[in-house]
Amino acid sequence: MTKKGPLQAIVEGKCPRCREGNMFLYPVLNLRKFGAMHENCPHCSHRFEQEPGFYYGAMYVSYALSVGIFLTSVFVLYVFAGDPSLETYIISISVVALLLYPFTFRYSRVIFTYVFGGVTYDPEKFK
Repeated sequence: MTKKGPLQAIVEGKCPRCREGNMFLYPVLNLRKFGAMHENCPHCSHRFEQEPGFYYGAMYVSYALSVGIFLTSVFVLYVFAGDPSLETYIISISVVALLLYPFTFRYSRVIFTYVFGGVTYDPEKFK
């Protein structure tokens, strides 16, 4: 078993404590249940929501990710579509934001847990 780095574990949505167990119950492409999370890590039993309302802070991470998506969309439209009309910007950015919403939701929680969860990774503890 190879040890995962923090970036790989974040991308895969793994537990910050053991980097083995999945944080979410279903794949991101399951649009009906993309936000369903395990209460505890299936590998190390770490509780993901340390306190009630813990993931309210993930809204700020989601906001930052959304701003990045909006700015990237504007840049791509401006460069490749030659500065289209305002309606084209609004429709295109709205469609991109809606399509990426499951990813934004999920990764905002994962990033928030890794950065503000106060959990340290200890590979020796989970052998």
